[in-house]
Amino acid sequence: MGLKTVALGIVLISVLAVSIVAAAYWWLDSTGAATEFFVGVEFAYSGNVEDLKALVDKVKDYTNVFVIGALEISFNQTKLDESCNYVVDAGLHLIVFFTDSEEYHYADNYTIFDWEAEAKQKYGDMFSGVYRYDEPGGNQLDFGSSMLIENASDYTSMADSYTSYLNILISHHKKYGDTVITADYGLYWFDYKAGYDSVLTEFGWNHSRPLHVALCRGAAEAYSKDWGAIVTWTYNEKPYLESGEELYSDLKLAYDNGAKYAVVFSYPVIGAYGTLTEEHFSALQDFWMYIHSNPQAHGSIRGEVAYVVPKDYGFGFRSPQDKIWGLWQADSLSQKVWDDVNTLVDQYGSRLDIVYDDPEFREAVKNRYDKLFFWNETIT
Repeated sequence: MGLKTVALGIVLISVLAVSIVAAAYWWLDSTGAATEFFVGVEFAYSGNVEDLKALVDKVKDYTNVFVIGALEISFNQTKLDESCNYVVDAGLHLIVFFTDSEEYHYADNYTIFDWEAEAKQKYGDMFSGVYRYDEPGGNQLDFGSSMLIENASDYTSMADSYTSYLNILISHHKKYGDTVITADYGLYWFDYKAGYDSVLTEFGWNHSRPLHVALCRGAAEAYSKDWGAIVTWTYNEKPYLESGEELYSDLKLAYDNGAKYAVVFSYPVIGAYGTLTEEHFSALQDFWMYIHSNPQAHGSIRGEVAYVVPKDYGFGFRSPQDKIWGLWQADSLSQKVWDDVNTLVDQYGSRLDIVYDDPEFREAVKNRYDKLFFWNETIT
């Protein structure tokens, strides 16, 4: 997909400029602070290493991170080592997905923690992190197959159980790598509280981008962590992914709003590169040119105001009837919270963050934002 029409000479000059700075992932953001940004794809549609190599070759000139999301590869050390070597040799940073699975078992009798420690030594900073336990918040909200907590007496005990259990699942990985990441579509605040270094909010379906940026970025800012976005399915059938033009817009939205990561998810197989087509690759190329031409745009849109919800209120924020922690139906506050956040999104767009009234963060939140709106006041 070509999103921009330019003269051939300008294209050649732009490509040359991009190739010169392609290895530089650090620059100054709109505040003058050093920052980094990673854009890439998640390979999840095949357990074939040759398919992975083909996608690496396709995107290596206009991305800088590659996520190995195929369990058939991450559960097999021989395949994993070959894949990781190829990714890093191509000049791309590396993130590997590990999860618990009854379907897959670790081959070659290898221990994941030993592998992580060796990978950190072998690949250095090119090993950017472990993607551990997919969509913990979403599974909790939707009673998914990987739901962590199935009963609790109240919201506070639920929050404590969720974060404690999730911390157990990820804490050992933090001993062997610098960064533990997940992707999610709800309960971001509690993912960070459990110990994740970065959460990728999922851009997909009919979810409001500004609202989920507000939830994810607001939590990340409170915990002094990074955040990102991952473009997932828009449709539950072919073509699954949004158009190339929409993809470019989503990637730009994440970048301008200060994300550290912007990733495109590719699964299942409907073409040579999973769900990715030439229009998506063109969008990635155009976006690669955009970020190198506009370093000052990274983080140029920040959370200036915040909406504060009650402590431990694990509402899903997808509709006024969304569940709370997946265990309780919408309560007497749900409709008001839903109306409030949509009113504020209409007024402030991506300048809104959503945070929780946790005493640990109260003072920091007060100092960070120009204005705070609380769940127990009238929002007009």
